[in-house]
Order: sequence, then C-alpha cells, then structure tokens
Amino acid sequence: MKYDYQEPVLSDDGRRLCDILVNYIDVVSRRLPDDIICKLEELAEIETEPLQRLVYETMRENQSLAEELKRPSCQDTGVLQFFIKCGAQFPLLAELNVILRQAVYLATKKIPLRHNVVETFDEYNTGLNIGTGLPSVFMEIDGDSDKLELYVYMAGGGCSLPGAAKVLMPGEGYEGVVRFVMDQMTSYGLNACPPLLVGVGIATCVETAAMNSKLALMRRADSVSPNTNAARMERLLEDGINNIGLGPQGLGGKKSVLGVNIVNTARHPSTIGVAVNTGCWSHRRGRILFDRQLNYQLPMNRGVIL
Repeated sequence: MKYDYQEPVLSDDGRRLCDILVNYIDVVSRRLPDDIICKLEELAEIETEPLQRLVYETMRENQSLAEELKRPSCQDTGVLQFFIKCGAQFPLLAELNVILRQAVYLATKKIPLRHNVVETFDEYNTGLNIGTGLPSVFMEIDGDSDKLELYVYMAGGGCSLPGAAKVLMPGEGYEGVVRFVMDQMTSYGLNACPPLLVGVGIATCVETAAMNSKLALMRRADSVSPNTNAARMERLLEDGINNIGLGPQGLGGKKSVLGVNIVNTARHPSTIGVAVNTGCWSHRRGRILFDRQLNYQLPMNRGVIL
C-alpha cells in the first residue's frame, strides 16, 4: 500500500517558515540541547567506575561524530511531535498545520530521518514520517499576540516504552503518585536508554495527566517546579530513581536520571490522574521562537544559526 500525500501549495512566508523548520529539525536530530549536554557532563564526572565512564565517553564521541558527519545522533529518529503556543495574530496561523506536515516530509528526505510511521491496523510504513494523525501537533492559542513558540520533539520508541497513565483510587493520595512513578521506573526505565529525563504529569484524568507529563519533558533538565510541594516531590523522585541504580545505559551506576520534572494542573476533588513519560539520554528536543517577521531565537541551542 502507498500513503497518499500531495505536497501543499504554501504562501511565500509559509515556504520560508517551512524551510527554517526543516533546518531546525536537522539540528535537533544531531545536536542535543544545551541543558542536556551540561547535565550529561555533570553526571559523567560523578561516576568513578571504568565501565560507566566508558559509556559516557562513548556518548560524547557519538555527539561529536553526529555533528561532524551531519547525521542523526541515534538511528531511531522517532516520530515528530510539536508542542505549540501561538498568538491569534501570528500571520501564518491558518497555514501552520500544513507547514509542519510539509516540514516533516522534507526533513525526512533531506536529513534523512528513519521511516518510523506505520499505519495502525493496515500495517504498512508510509515511508514519509507522516501518516494519519502524524506528526502530532498540540496547539495552545496564546491570546492576541503575533508570536509563535514551538517545541520540536523526536519521540523514539525506547523512550516511549515506560509511558503510562492512570487515575488513582480515592485515598491513594500523593503517596500513590510516587508509587506509580517508581513502579514504572523499576519495571521499564531500563528500556529507555538511561540516564533519563522523567516527566510526571498530575491532573484530573488520564488524558490531561499524560499531556502534562509530555510538557514536563519540554522543560529544561535543570529546571525546578514553581510549586513548592511539586518541587519537593521532584527532588524525592530524583533521589528514589537514582537509588534504583540503573546508571548509564542500564549498566549500573550512581545516577540514573537527568532530572525529574513535574507539570501539574488543577483536578477534580475525588481524583488524581498521574502519568509518566521519559526522555532517553539522547533527549532530542528543541525550542524555537518566532516573531511575525519570522525572525527566530533558539534558547536551547547556543550559537546555532539556521
């Protein structure tokens, strides 16, 4: 079977935005964001055993070769996900979904990206990294501004494996949140290529908790929740997951996480929805900011020019 995709006719500015995004997807595929690079260097210094230090040295070499050869740093380039905050006056809002889809299509051919999109039930690979509902686009309209904030995330298969969500029974409380996260990490954290960035979402039901846990992965690894109690739980969970002893690539060690980020929203008084998602050590996400003239900033990629 063949996936039917007709390339769209874009406006001049639409093509310009598309080209910038293709170039940025290329950067995200081969260069880790600044916060992840710094955190990996920090964790590498903590480990003292030869095996763990060798793993971190191999990670450094991987990143160096990816940049030198202009190739993705991991063969699993995932499926593309976009988390967007866009003002109602941003001039390309009406075209944005089409632009993102075209950018993924072009990036797949240019970079190239591994073909990772399989049509569910029909069981064929589209060969384009686009398909029914993919790439995933999560949009928030940000008032009347004319700005665009866009996170690009390459969600690989391994880092998606520990993902889970549930609504806790009444009475389980925040202890139930910790138990759920620790159960997932001890059972499936090994599969996601540690050290991990762990995103925890807390809300009223599974879908809102799951979205919060993905948004948590967009936060910097060194960030702290603005909520005092959530920040305390972040520290406790980080200590607990580190004590599991997964270490780099699951080979044991002193540290298992890049960080634990919690994003929480208000909830129904009777329920606590909780979800967890993880990013692998090669946490390929980026953030790009546009004004209405399509001038851009890359706050997670110091020194990069597209």
